[in-house]
Amino acid sequence: MGKGRMRTMEWAARAGHMAGIPRKAMITAVGAFAKVVTSLLNTTIVHNAETLLRHVRSRPPGVPLLTVSNHMSTLDDPLVWGFRGFPTTDAKLARWVLAAEDICFKNTVLSYFFRLGKCIPITRGGGIYQEHMNEALERLADGEWLHTFPEGKVFQEDAPIRQLKWGTASLIVRAPVTPVVLPIYHRGFEKVMPEDYIFGRRPPFPLINKNIKIIVGEPIELDLPRLMEMAASKSHDQSSHRLGWPSLSPHGLDETAQKHLYSTISEKIRTVMESLRQFGKTFLKHSD
Repeated sequence: MGKGRMRTMEWAARAGHMAGIPRKAMITAVGAFAKVVTSLLNTTIVHNAETLLRHVRSRPPGVPLLTVSNHMSTLDDPLVWGFRGFPTTDAKLARWVLAAEDICFKNTVLSYFFRLGKCIPITRGGGIYQEHMNEALERLADGEWLHTFPEGKVFQEDAPIRQLKWGTASLIVRAPVTPVVLPIYHRGFEKVMPEDYIFGRRPPFPLINKNIKIIVGEPIELDLPRLMEMAASKSHDQSSHRLGWPSLSPHGLDETAQKHLYSTISEKIRTVMESLRQFGKTFLKHSD
């Protein structure tokens, strides 16, 4: 347990760690890297950037922002924020992001690096009620911006959006203040950092002279009271809890109802993301 806590380094993620200087330095450096790769070394076109910028910079106080996107490469974050006009190097405005513990938190050096970069470790396959999901909820409670990749892992094929993991839906439902849910679809980062480049491995550095397209959607409308009422109607009065989930307070939804609720919300998000993908095909043709 101690070793695991050492690797996850919650203390390094705090804004007050060493007066915030290491975080500011890290995000400035990584943000500058993203700007160079996305805006200078490659050609990037963004649709509806103003909607993302507005919600990042000037949403109402205390209202969290939850962005969701497809996952095309290991460098989607931070590169997706490197387009012209985005405040990539502003540590205060920078997103929090769920990051795979087995990749980003392998050792103390990586853990410290990613913690300074406002990453929250998530154990893939650890379920939606794992410990660090509470940390993500705390950031939403603080009115912060959180980004997730609800597909759960990298998919580089040009294919329909896959069935989403339920973690993002659970965060939306359990957040003390319902976040603005903003969908993003992008193409091109799979060419900048292909999974199978040389002998089945990624290239040592991002590739250049690629075309990147980023499609920002509009906030997804989710009528949570109605969705929870519908989910409650699916509730099973049974004492057994196959997944061991707690009752969803204060809504009182049991395990069966939660599964229905998270599945419904996830499918709604997936449908919107797929519509952005379809729009992107037209957008790509006209912008190439």
